[in-house]
Amino acid sequence: MRGLLRSLAAEGLGTAFLLAAIVGSGIMAERLAGGNVALALLCNAAATGAMLVVLIAIFAPLSGAHFNPAVTLAMALRRDIAPGPALAYVAVQIGGAILGTWLAHAMFDQAVLQLSTTGRNGMALCLAEGVATFGLILTILGALRYRPEMIAASVGLYIFAAYWFTASTSFANPAVTIARALTDSFAGIAPQDAPAFIAAQIAGAVVATSIAPWLFAAATEPAR
Repeated sequence: MRGLLRSLAAEGLGTAFLLAAIVGSGIMAERLAGGNVALALLCNAAATGAMLVVLIAIFAPLSGAHFNPAVTLAMALRRDIAPGPALAYVAVQIGGAILGTWLAHAMFDQAVLQLSTTGRNGMALCLAEGVATFGLILTILGALRYRPEMIAASVGLYIFAAYWFTASTSFANPAVTIARALTDSFAGIAPQDAPAFIAAQIAGAVVATSIAPWLFAAATEPAR
Protein backbone atom coordinates (compact mmCIF):
# COMPACT_ATOMS: atom_id res chain seq x y z
CA MET A 1 0.00 0.00 0.00
CA ARG A 2 2.82 2.39 0.88
CA GLY A 3 4.37 1.79 -2.56
CA LEU A 4 1.09 2.55 -4.33
CA LEU A 5 0.58 5.73 -2.32
CA ARG A 6 4.07 6.88 -3.26
CA SER A 7 3.34 6.10 -6.91
CA LEU A 8 0.07 8.01 -6.78
CA ALA A 9 1.80 10.98 -5.16
CA ALA A 10 4.39 10.95 -7.95
CA GLU A 11 1.68 10.82 -10.62
CA GLY A 12 -0.32 13.63 -9.03
CA LEU A 13 2.69 15.88 -8.43
CA GLY A 14 4.15 15.17 -11.84
CA THR A 15 0.94 15.93 -13.69
CA ALA A 16 0.41 19.08 -11.62
CA PHE A 17 3.88 20.38 -12.50
CA LEU A 18 3.33 19.45 -16.14
CA LEU A 19 0.17 21.56 -16.31
CA ALA A 20 1.77 24.39 -14.37
CA ALA A 21 4.46 24.38 -17.06
CA ILE A 22 1.99 24.19 -19.97
CA VAL A 23 -0.42 26.83 -18.71
CA GLY A 24 2.14 29.03 -16.96
CA SER A 25 4.50 29.16 -19.91
CA GLY A 26 1.54 29.86 -22.18
CA ILE A 27 0.53 32.84 -20.07
CA MET A 28 4.12 34.11 -19.84
CA ALA A 29 4.74 33.63 -23.56
CA GLU A 30 1.53 35.43 -24.51
CA ARG A 31 2.50 38.36 -22.29
CA LEU A 32 6.05 38.66 -23.62
CA ALA A 33 5.70 37.70 -27.30
CA GLY A 34 4.10 40.98 -28.33
CA GLY A 35 1.37 39.32 -30.34
CA ASN A 36 3.74 36.98 -32.19
CA VAL A 37 1.81 33.70 -31.92
CA ALA A 38 4.61 31.61 -33.44
CA LEU A 39 7.07 32.86 -30.83
CA ALA A 40 4.56 32.23 -28.05
CA LEU A 41 4.01 28.67 -29.29
CA LEU A 42 7.75 28.06 -29.50
CA CYS A 43 8.20 29.16 -25.90
CA ASN A 44 5.23 27.07 -24.77
CA ALA A 45 6.56 23.99 -26.58
CA ALA A 46 10.08 24.40 -25.21
CA ALA A 47 8.90 24.75 -21.62
CA THR A 48 6.60 21.74 -21.92
CA GLY A 49 9.21 19.50 -23.51
CA ALA A 50 11.87 20.50 -20.98
CA MET A 51 9.54 19.92 -18.04
CA LEU A 52 8.63 16.47 -19.33
CA VAL A 53 12.30 15.46 -19.46
CA VAL A 54 12.78 16.52 -15.84
CA LEU A 55 9.57 15.00 -14.51
CA ILE A 56 10.10 11.65 -16.21
CA ALA A 57 13.70 11.50 -15.02
CA ILE A 58 12.80 12.03 -11.36
CA PHE A 59 9.46 10.23 -11.11
CA ALA A 60 9.88 7.23 -13.44
CA PRO A 61 11.49 5.11 -10.67
CA LEU A 62 8.47 5.80 -8.43
CA SER A 63 5.45 5.46 -10.72
CA GLY A 64 6.63 4.93 -14.27
CA ALA A 65 5.98 8.65 -14.89
CA HIS A 66 2.81 8.24 -16.92
CA PHE A 67 1.24 11.67 -16.19
CA ASN A 68 -1.28 10.77 -18.88
CA PRO A 69 -4.36 8.51 -18.88
CA ALA A 70 -3.54 7.47 -22.45
CA VAL A 71 -0.15 6.17 -21.29
CA THR A 72 -1.76 4.42 -18.33
CA LEU A 73 -4.29 2.83 -20.71
CA ALA A 74 -1.44 1.58 -22.90
CA MET A 75 0.33 0.09 -19.89
CA ALA A 76 -2.90 -1.53 -18.69
CA LEU A 77 -3.47 -3.08 -22.12
CA ARG A 78 0.07 -4.47 -21.91
CA ARG A 79 -0.72 -5.75 -18.39
CA ASP A 80 2.15 -3.72 -16.98
CA ILE A 81 -0.27 -2.20 -14.45
CA ALA A 82 -3.35 -3.81 -12.87
CA PRO A 83 -6.82 -2.29 -13.47
CA GLY A 84 -7.24 -1.00 -9.89
CA PRO A 85 -3.99 0.95 -9.73
CA ALA A 86 -4.55 2.11 -13.31
CA LEU A 87 -7.87 3.70 -12.36
CA ALA A 88 -6.23 5.31 -9.34
CA TYR A 89 -3.47 6.66 -11.60
CA VAL A 90 -6.03 8.23 -13.93
CA ALA A 91 -7.89 9.84 -11.01
CA VAL A 92 -4.78 11.47 -9.56
CA GLN A 93 -3.56 12.50 -13.01
CA ILE A 94 -6.79 14.39 -13.67
CA GLY A 95 -6.82 15.87 -10.17
CA GLY A 96 -3.17 16.87 -10.41
CA ALA A 97 -3.70 18.43 -13.83
CA ILE A 98 -6.54 20.59 -12.55
CA LEU A 99 -4.55 21.65 -9.48
CA GLY A 100 -1.55 22.50 -11.67
CA THR A 101 -3.72 24.70 -13.87
CA TRP A 102 -5.14 26.51 -10.86
CA LEU A 103 -1.61 26.95 -9.50
CA ALA A 104 -0.51 28.57 -12.75
CA HIS A 105 -3.44 30.98 -12.60
CA ALA A 106 -2.57 31.91 -9.03
CA MET A 107 1.11 32.46 -9.83
CA PHE A 108 0.16 34.87 -12.62
CA ASP A 109 -2.45 36.65 -10.50
CA GLN A 110 -5.39 35.45 -12.57
CA ALA A 111 -8.77 34.20 -11.47
CA VAL A 112 -8.23 30.63 -10.34
CA LEU A 113 -11.53 29.33 -11.69
CA GLN A 114 -11.87 29.79 -15.44
CA LEU A 115 -13.38 28.16 -18.51
CA SER A 116 -11.68 28.35 -21.87
CA THR A 117 -13.30 30.17 -24.79
CA THR A 118 -10.73 28.95 -27.35
CA GLY A 119 -12.43 26.82 -29.96
CA ARG A 120 -10.47 23.79 -31.18
CA ASN A 121 -12.80 21.67 -33.27
CA GLY A 122 -13.16 19.87 -36.58
CA MET A 123 -12.01 16.58 -38.04
CA ALA A 124 -8.53 17.87 -38.88
CA LEU A 125 -7.75 18.70 -35.25
CA CYS A 126 -9.22 15.40 -34.02
CA LEU A 127 -7.08 13.54 -36.55
CA ALA A 128 -4.08 15.51 -35.30
CA GLU A 129 -4.80 14.43 -31.73
CA GLY A 130 -5.06 10.81 -32.77
CA VAL A 131 -1.76 11.06 -34.65
CA ALA A 132 -0.07 12.91 -31.78
CA THR A 133 -1.10 10.31 -29.21
CA PHE A 134 -0.27 7.41 -31.53
CA GLY A 135 3.22 8.80 -31.97
CA LEU A 136 3.66 9.46 -28.27
CA ILE A 137 2.75 5.90 -27.29
CA LEU A 138 5.02 4.46 -29.99
CA THR A 139 7.83 6.69 -28.73
CA ILE A 140 7.39 5.42 -25.19
CA LEU A 141 7.04 1.75 -26.11
CA GLY A 142 9.91 1.86 -28.59
CA ALA A 143 12.19 3.50 -26.05
CA LEU A 144 11.14 0.97 -23.40
CA ARG A 145 12.01 -1.84 -25.79
CA TYR A 146 15.36 -0.62 -27.08
CA ARG A 147 16.61 2.50 -25.25
CA PRO A 148 15.04 2.77 -21.78
CA GLU A 149 17.68 5.26 -20.72
CA MET A 150 16.38 7.61 -23.46
CA ILE A 151 12.70 7.64 -22.44
CA ALA A 152 12.76 11.04 -20.73
CA ALA A 153 14.61 12.77 -23.54
CA SER A 154 12.62 10.96 -26.24
CA VAL A 155 9.25 11.97 -24.80
CA GLY A 156 10.31 15.56 -24.20
CA LEU A 157 11.68 15.90 -27.74
CA TYR A 158 8.65 14.20 -29.28
CA ILE A 159 6.20 16.55 -27.56
CA PHE A 160 8.33 19.57 -28.50
CA ALA A 161 8.21 18.48 -32.14
CA ALA A 162 4.55 17.49 -32.05
CA TYR A 163 3.55 20.98 -30.89
CA TRP A 164 4.66 22.02 -34.37
CA PHE A 165 3.86 19.18 -36.75
CA THR A 166 0.29 18.57 -35.54
CA ALA A 167 -2.54 21.00 -36.25
CA SER A 168 -3.84 20.61 -32.68
CA THR A 169 -0.46 21.43 -31.06
CA SER A 170 -0.41 17.93 -29.59
CA PHE A 171 -2.34 17.77 -26.35
CA ALA A 172 -1.98 13.95 -26.60
CA ASN A 173 -3.24 13.54 -23.04
CA PRO A 174 -6.83 13.35 -21.71
CA ALA A 175 -5.87 14.81 -18.30
CA VAL A 176 -4.13 17.73 -20.01
CA THR A 177 -7.18 18.25 -22.22
CA ILE A 178 -9.56 18.37 -19.25
CA ALA A 179 -7.32 20.80 -17.38
CA ARG A 180 -6.78 23.03 -20.40
CA ALA A 181 -10.55 23.39 -20.70
CA LEU A 182 -10.31 25.15 -17.33
CA THR A 183 -7.98 27.94 -18.44
CA ASP A 184 -8.99 30.86 -20.63
CA SER A 185 -5.41 31.45 -21.67
CA PHE A 186 -3.09 30.68 -24.58
CA ALA A 187 -3.21 26.96 -23.73
CA GLY A 188 -6.99 26.65 -23.45
CA ILE A 189 -9.55 24.51 -25.25
CA ALA A 190 -13.29 25.19 -25.08
CA PRO A 191 -14.97 22.56 -22.85
CA GLN A 192 -17.36 21.49 -25.61
CA ASP A 193 -14.39 20.60 -27.84
CA ALA A 194 -12.56 18.50 -25.24
CA PRO A 195 -14.55 15.22 -25.58
CA ALA A 196 -13.66 14.80 -29.27
CA PHE A 197 -9.99 15.39 -28.48
CA ILE A 198 -10.12 12.81 -25.69
CA ALA A 199 -11.81 10.22 -27.92
CA ALA A 200 -9.14 10.71 -30.58
CA GLN A 201 -6.37 10.41 -27.98
CA ILE A 202 -7.77 7.14 -26.65
CA ALA A 203 -8.10 5.76 -30.18
CA GLY A 204 -4.53 6.72 -31.01
CA ALA A 205 -3.25 5.09 -27.83
CA VAL A 206 -5.15 1.84 -28.46
CA VAL A 207 -3.93 1.56 -32.06
CA ALA A 208 -0.32 2.26 -31.10
CA THR A 209 -0.40 -0.26 -28.25
CA SER A 210 -1.93 -2.87 -30.58
CA ILE A 211 0.77 -2.65 -33.24
CA ALA A 212 3.79 -2.06 -31.00
CA PRO A 213 4.45 -5.76 -30.15
CA TRP A 214 4.55 -6.69 -33.81
CA LEU A 215 6.47 -3.61 -34.90
CA PHE A 216 9.21 -3.67 -32.31
CA ALA A 217 9.57 -7.46 -32.19
CA ALA A 218 9.94 -7.55 -35.99
CA ALA A 219 12.77 -5.04 -35.80
CA THR A 220 14.98 -7.67 -34.12
CA GLU A 221 14.37 -10.34 -36.78
CA PRO A 222 16.33 -10.65 -40.06
CA ALA A 223 14.59 -9.42 -43.20
CA ARG A 224 13.18 -12.12 -45.47
